[in-house]
Amino acid sequence: MKHARNGAARVAQVAAPRSAGPLRETYTFSDVLLVPQRSPIVSRKDVDTTGRFSRRISLHLPIVSANMDTVTEAEMAIAMARFGGLGIIHRFLTIEEECAEVAKVKRAEGIVIERPYTLSPTDTVAGARELMRRWEVGGLLVVDAKKKLVGIVTTRDLKFLPRGSDGESVTKVMTDKVVTVKPGASLAECERILSAAKVEKLPVVDASGQVQGLITAKDLMKKRRHPVASLDKKGRLLVGAAIGVVGDYLERTAALLESGADVLVLDVAHGHADHVIAAVERIKAKWPKTELVAGNVATWEGARDLASAGADGVKIGVGPGATCSTRIVTGSGVPQLSAVLECARITRERDIPITADGGIRDSGDIVKALAGGASCVMVGSLLAGSDESPGWTVVRKGMKYKAYRGMASLAATVTRRQKEGAAEFEAEQLSEIVPEGVEALVPYRGKAAEVLKQLDGGLRSGMSYSGAPDLRALWRNAEFVRITPAGWAESKPHAVE
Repeated sequence: MKHARNGAARVAQVAAPRSAGPLRETYTFSDVLLVPQRSPIVSRKDVDTTGRFSRRISLHLPIVSANMDTVTEAEMAIAMARFGGLGIIHRFLTIEEECAEVAKVKRAEGIVIERPYTLSPTDTVAGARELMRRWEVGGLLVVDAKKKLVGIVTTRDLKFLPRGSDGESVTKVMTDKVVTVKPGASLAECERILSAAKVEKLPVVDASGQVQGLITAKDLMKKRRHPVASLDKKGRLLVGAAIGVVGDYLERTAALLESGADVLVLDVAHGHADHVIAAVERIKAKWPKTELVAGNVATWEGARDLASAGADGVKIGVGPGATCSTRIVTGSGVPQLSAVLECARITRERDIPITADGGIRDSGDIVKALAGGASCVMVGSLLAGSDESPGWTVVRKGMKYKAYRGMASLAATVTRRQKEGAAEFEAEQLSEIVPEGVEALVPYRGKAAEVLKQLDGGLRSGMSYSGAPDLRALWRNAEFVRITPAGWAESKPHAVE
């Protein structure tokens, strides 16, 4: 009996949980406020909000749109980049579809379109119309077999053609005397040529007559309208794309990089797992120059292990999202502010930026997340209601809403498996799915730019209250105070109708 009691004691000791001692207290954004500091800032316009999403990708506005199928495809990514942020194309598409979304962003604007869409002199008017419709462009260059410029066809050339013209060759309707520019011409020179010739498209042609690119008046105007846009070295909008860790993820990675993705986001619900760490190592070994952000984790150890595997940035957040039920279903997670505070060690010690992903309900939460050590925030629900999100629009009781769903919800899981090749599900298969997210509606919010203006303004004001002209100063100056539920109620408009 004595031996049995000792054995039981040993078993109990081995099985004791790590947190058998006093539990640490953790916080989310509404548990705290930032203490106002003496500030040298006269105008919030003087605040520099620049933050990093990865080692080499900096954003004037440190806000990234979530890689969710009701938040970010090409249209949202374009809007984000033009405002100084970044959009991450979701991965619940075929490889070809995701690459096409990336390509749309890269072609949306740029100093020089390196691979302009072209036609052959043997192509027909009908073919030109179809290609313009498919590629959503207003002009096509006509080149011969040696890629020498022959002419240009625009929507203006095709607008008033008589009936029966569809079968004619494009050479009969194209403009053959094309104004061109040599490679290496300055922007000022290109603007002067476009203005003097009163044209909107300027092919870049080398000494042998071969097409090297295309400059458009529209792109030059966009550059003026969006001075803080997130751009690559070639003047194109930045865009990120999400990948998984199983199946075709290496093939998808190669295709997305070929399509022009500037950063890849290896995104799974539980990022502190052996197979995720192994996937990061494989990707960085094969494509060492690729910017790779990995997640999601909620602990210092998780951030450390992903960084050690080669991640150039780490996403923080297990369960804080508006449509996420992971904490309820699994009992796992860490309140988001505490997770950010702990994981920010990786930035201080290894210069790896972290992104607070989830739990952001307003601009004040953005300020708190950045003050806690994040270099960027990722938002979903705040942008899901905008025009540019892919979610469908519904009207309820006279109010306009857009659909929004967690990527571990039942509907999203079914969609993902269908994309992976399973066309239909039997009832018993559906019953095997354990959702960790929900489907919901969010209020319609208009253009994404309007939402971003409000978030940007709130962030700037919040940084000025902490006397912080930039992000590093915010990290130094920030002082959090714990508040009670009564203090949080007092923080919101109250006692009024």
